[in-house]
Amino acid sequence: MSPPCARTPPPPVHPRVILHLDMDAFFASVEQHDNPALRGLPVAVGGEHRGVVSAASYEARRFGVRSAMPMTQARRLCPGLVVVRGRMGRYAEVSRQVMALLREASPLVEQVSVDEAYVDLTGTERLLGPPPEAGESLRARVLQATGLTCSVGIAPNKFLAKIASDVNKPDGMFVLRPQDVADFLRDLPVGRIPGVGPRTGEALARLGVRTAGDVLARGAEFWARRLGERGQELHARAQGLDSSPVVPYHAPKSSSAETTLDRDTTDKTLLARWLLAHAERVGRDLRRGGFKGRTVTLKIKYSDFSQHTRSRTLDEPTDVTALIFETGRALLRETRLERPVRLIGLGVSNFGHGQTQFSLLPAPEHDRAAELARLDRALDAIRDKFGRDAVARGLLFDPGKGRPQGG
Repeated sequence: MSPPCARTPPPPVHPRVILHLDMDAFFASVEQHDNPALRGLPVAVGGEHRGVVSAASYEARRFGVRSAMPMTQARRLCPGLVVVRGRMGRYAEVSRQVMALLREASPLVEQVSVDEAYVDLTGTERLLGPPPEAGESLRARVLQATGLTCSVGIAPNKFLAKIASDVNKPDGMFVLRPQDVADFLRDLPVGRIPGVGPRTGEALARLGVRTAGDVLARGAEFWARRLGERGQELHARAQGLDSSPVVPYHAPKSSSAETTLDRDTTDKTLLARWLLAHAERVGRDLRRGGFKGRTVTLKIKYSDFSQHTRSRTLDEPTDVTALIFETGRALLRETRLERPVRLIGLGVSNFGHGQTQFSLLPAPEHDRAAELARLDRALDAIRDKFGRDAVARGLLFDPGKGRPQGG
């Protein structure tokens, strides 16, 4: 009799280990790192007189200054506030450094924004060590590479990891073990659950619900009747349940840039300069990502905060700065400005169709689009080597200051 066949044991099932990394006051921290004179000062990134706060340093936050706050309000709260114009190219450069470090730890990295990401560390203990050790190692590597601090949360799923990353912020880490989830959530303010905004929080407070534990005092059926699908999700979150995976890549759907002006204006020549500055930024962003788009959109916000958008779809997808600008300027010319303009923006979308086109023949010398594309590549190379302000198109150059204006 032949011996029974040995059965291959199933592979071990590893509990999920998700890390959420959040850079601390990212834009403001980059400015303080690059300009040591700003260290220790209350710093806000945004428009000097108009617009909103894009980011605030922790020194500014002590005065109540927060992102998305009108700059006029921020100045009232903090009279000594130092306002710095944003440098999106620089922030993107540092972001790429951070994301590259995360991808060295795991191929499953989901970048949520320029300054935060999820990393799936499930099953990496033999390579990276226990989760707390892996988290501290990543924080140290980010600090060494960028000079900036970050906060880390480690938990059994994404939404808990995000909450955990706020526990010891800034410059800290918190590890939420599976066996501690129920106790952690019992007294967690319901507003800390992702997706529960101020209005939902007020509605829940009227029901006497202030913590995740309070949510569980009622069954899932009650919340489904009360809030529909969102109610079911709220009940699941209050139990610490979240099966959403870490998705390594989200294809962008558009690229855009906009600016709130220092003064309202109806001067289309000035607005055209801003469109060129935005076309420069959008075109460079598209070329870096290897994308082309067919639809160009002009965005205008008037002094009364009413908004107007206008779009045009091109015959062929493009990443050429001049073509993006010319299309935006044509849309501006066709727009009757109803009142002074407060904000102007330009974007490119509708990626994909005709995205990658190859030809065995070189582009003819008289092909204007090909010539403009060669110009873009030359300008990109110069800026990569000498900095963004090393060269400027004529419309953006201010001889008095010797640097491009409007970017």
